[in-house]
Amino acid sequence: MNHNRLSLLRVLPLAGLSLFPLALGAQEAAPTPTLDAGNTAWMLTSTALVLFMTIPGLALFYGGMVRAKNVLSVLMQCFAITALVSVLWVVYGYSIAFDTTGMEQGVVNFNSFVGSLSKAFMAGLTRDSLVGTIPESVFATFQMTFAIITPALIVGAFAERMKFSAMLLFSAVWLTLVYLPIAHMVWSGNGGLMWDWGVLDFAGGTVVHINAGIAGFVACLVLGKRKGYPTTAMPPHNLTYTLIGASMLWVGWFGFNAGSAVAADGSAGMAMLTTQVATAAAALAWMFAEWLSHGKPSVLGIASGAVAGLVAVTPASGTCGPMGALLLGLIAGVLCFLASTRLKRALGYDDSLDVFGVHAVGGLVGAILTGLFADVSMGGKGLAEGVTIGAQLWIQIKGALFTVIYTAVLSFIILKVIDVLIGLRVSEEEETQGLDISLHDERGYNL
Repeated sequence: MNHNRLSLLRVLPLAGLSLFPLALGAQEAAPTPTLDAGNTAWMLTSTALVLFMTIPGLALFYGGMVRAKNVLSVLMQCFAITALVSVLWVVYGYSIAFDTTGMEQGVVNFNSFVGSLSKAFMAGLTRDSLVGTIPESVFATFQMTFAIITPALIVGAFAERMKFSAMLLFSAVWLTLVYLPIAHMVWSGNGGLMWDWGVLDFAGGTVVHINAGIAGFVACLVLGKRKGYPTTAMPPHNLTYTLIGASMLWVGWFGFNAGSAVAADGSAGMAMLTTQVATAAAALAWMFAEWLSHGKPSVLGIASGAVAGLVAVTPASGTCGPMGALLLGLIAGVLCFLASTRLKRALGYDDSLDVFGVHAVGGLVGAILTGLFADVSMGGKGLAEGVTIGAQLWIQIKGALFTVIYTAVLSFIILKVIDVLIGLRVSEEEETQGLDISLHDERGYNL
C-alpha cells in the first residue's frame, strides 16, 4: 500500500463524508470526496483477483505438492480459512487494522500498534461511505482478501501433520494478534508505528510475506518433522495442479500489486509492469540455478521461482521501475532457490512446501531492496525528500527485523498455548493414514 493513498485514512474519516481544515494561510474547506467509477471498477476487479489467488490458486498450488492422501486436507484448510477470516474481518478485523482513532503522527501510543474497535461490526459503513474515490465497502473487502491469503500461506509449512481444529484456532488467534497489528502499524497512516518510521511496503512484503513466512517457519519447528522425513521420499503427487495454481497466483497478483494503488492510474500501471518483469526474471533465475545445480530444469522449480518473484516485488511494485524489478527478480529467484534447497537441507527443518524459503526469504529480499530500487538513480519513483538510499535501506531493515521478531515470538506463544489446550499434531496413525481420511472422512481420488 502506498503512503500517498493510505494517508486518506487520516484526512478522511472512514465514513468518508466529512470535511477537514487545510492550513494554507487561511483555512478553507477541502472538496467533498466523490466516487470515481473507473477507480471503483478497477478495485472491484482487483478484489476478485486477490480472492482468486487463495481459492482456487493457492489451494491448487499447495494441493498438488502434497501426497495424494493429503490433497483434500490442504484444499479444505485454504477454503475454511477464507470463510473464517471473512467473518472475523467484518466483526473486528477491519477496525483493528484500519481504525485511526487516537493516532497522531510522531506520537507512539497504544493506537500506534492497533486500531480501536470503533469500526467493529462495520459500524459507520454505509452504501455512500468513501475511502478516497472508492466505496468503503470495496476498500474493506479488498483488504479482507489480503487478510485471507496471509494465514492461508502458512498452511504450506505444516502441511500433512496439523489437526484441523488446531489449524482453525491458530489461524483465528494469529490473525488477531499478529496480522492485524502488523497491518495497522504499516498501512494505517500517520501515527502507525512503521508508517511513521517511513517503511515502504506498497502491497505487503512485511505485512503478508515476511509475516507468513516467519510464522510458517516457527510452526514447522514447533510441530516437528513429518513421519519419515527426510529419509522417506515425499514427492508432489500432482504437479499439474501446482502449475495451474502457480499460474492463477501470477494472474491474481496483478490485483494484489496493481490494485494496491487503489486507483486506475499510472501507479497501478507501473505496478502491473514491474510485477510481470520481476516474476518472469525470478522464474528464469530459479530454473537456470536448478538446471546448473541438478542437471535438469523442473516444473516445480520454475513455478516456485515465479512465486518467489511475485513475493519479492510485492513491497517494491509501486516504487521501483522495470529495470529495478528485473534485478530484484533475478536476485530473489537465486536466493529463494538456495534457501529452499541447500539451507533447508543444511538446517534439517521440515517446511513441507517451502513457505520459509519462498515467502520469508523472498519477502525479506523484497522488503529490504525496496529501499534501493525506489531511488531515482535506480529507475524508481524516488525517496522522500532528504532521505538517502542508505537511510531508506536502514528503515527497511528495521521494519523487516521488527516484523520477524514480533511474528516469531507471538507465533511461538500461540502455538504452544494451543498445543497445551487441544494439541497441535495428529496422531502417528492418522498421519500414516493421511489427513483426508483421518480428519475429513473423504478421499481426493477414488481409484
